[in-house]
Amino acid sequence: MRLIFMGTPEFSLPSLVGLAEAGHEIRALVTRPDRPGRHRSSRPAPSAVKREAELRGIPVLQPASIRDAAFAGRILALDAEIIIVVAFGAILPPALLKITARGCVNLHASLLPRHRGAAPIARSIMLGERRTGVTTMQMDEGLDTGGILLQESCDIGAQETAGELSARLATIGAGLLLRTLDGLQAGHVTPVSQDSSRATLAPPLRKEDGWIDWNDAAESIASLIRGCNPWPTAVARLRDGAVQLLRAGVAPMGPEEEKPAPPGTVVAIEREHILVQCGGRALLEVSELRFAGRRAMQARDAVNGRLIESGEAFAPAAAG
Repeated sequence: MRLIFMGTPEFSLPSLVGLAEAGHEIRALVTRPDRPGRHRSSRPAPSAVKREAELRGIPVLQPASIRDAAFAGRILALDAEIIIVVAFGAILPPALLKITARGCVNLHASLLPRHRGAAPIARSIMLGERRTGVTTMQMDEGLDTGGILLQESCDIGAQETAGELSARLATIGAGLLLRTLDGLQAGHVTPVSQDSSRATLAPPLRKEDGWIDWNDAAESIASLIRGCNPWPTAVARLRDGAVQLLRAGVAPMGPEEEKPAPPGTVVAIEREHILVQCGGRALLEVSELRFAGRRAMQARDAVNGRLIESGEAFAPAAAG
C-alpha cells in the first residue's frame, strides 16, 4: 500500500520498520523538527525514526506547522492511499484527515475508549491497572474518538515501568498495524464506533505528577514511581536535596507494628531495599534511586555511601 508515515518518538520506530519490511511503499516520513537532547544547550538531534527513514532512503518531511497549506499540497502530491500516524505528537487538521482515499489510521497505546490522550501508558500504570493494550483507529477530528479497527490486549507486569511497557507495546502495536492494513485491503476490517460513555482521559504528564505524597498508600506510590519512569520520575526530598525514586515495591507491615512511624520515615534498611513508611498498612520497598548530581544507584549502595540512614524522613518534593 502507498502510504505516508507520521511519527516522532521511539515508540513509532517498530511500526515504521515493520511497514517497510512488509513491502508497503512509504512515500515519506513526516516527523517533528529535530530537538536538543536531555540538555537544552545541546545541539538538535534527529530522532531514531528519522535516522531509520534516511537509512532506508525514505524522504523525510519536518514541517514547522502541519496546518500550513503548502504542507498539505506536498502531501497531496505524494499520491498516497493512506496516512499512518504513530505517536506523531500533534493534532492533525481536518484537511489532512481527508487528503487520502483511506484517510488516516492511528496506532494508540491503550484499549480505547479508555485513556484517550497523550500519556496512556504512564496513566494506566499510575492508576495501578493490570491490563492494557493497543488500538488501531480510523482518525476523526476528535481526541482519539475515531472508529476502532483492531485491538490487542496484554498484561502489565507487576514491576514494569512506563518505559519498559512502552517498548513492549510498540512491538505489539507494529504487528497490529500490519494486520490492520491487511484487513483494510481485504475489506474485512471496518471501523466500529467507540462507546464514549466508557471513555477516560490520559492528559500529558507534568513534572508535578511525579511529586510523592507520603500519606498515600504504598501501593499507590509504587505505581506512581513505575508510571513516572523514565519521565518525569517520582521525586521526594531528603536532607534538603531532591531524590528521584526509580524502582520500588510494596512490603506488608508486621502485626507487631501497631504504631506506624510518620509517613516518609525510613523505618528499616534491608540488604537490597530501604523500607519507607507510607499511609495505610504497608511499606514502600525502594530498590533504586538517584540523588542530585549522581547516577542511578541501588538502595544498598546509597546506604553504604551513607546517603541515607534509618530513621531519616523523606519530605514531599513540593516542600522544597
